[in-house]
Amino acid sequence: MKSSGTTALAPASLSTHHLLHAPLPDLFAEYGVEVVELEADPGFTGGSFVRSDGSVLFVRPAGRPVVEWEITARALLGRVLRVPLPPMPSPFEVTEV
Repeated sequence: MKSSGTTALAPASLSTHHLLHAPLPDLFAEYGVEVVELEADPGFTGGSFVRSDGSVLFVRPAGRPVVEWEITARALLGRVLRVPLPPMPSPFEVTEV
């Protein structure tokens, strides 16, 4: 597993443009997102969890294409921060549990 930090989610608002165009590592640093990488089933493209302290954990499946992670991570962050985004490309979808 790899980790990239554990700060609480920043209260600042995030624009759709910034979410879609900023470098992913910058977004993670800006919003205190911790990323762990683990082996997962082929159909799993990633997940997120907002902890009780407001910090955010993203799960990145190991060995998946970078472009897939870019799409998934931005969609997850948008959902966590309630940023309006265009529909996900097929076959991706974000499900809240």
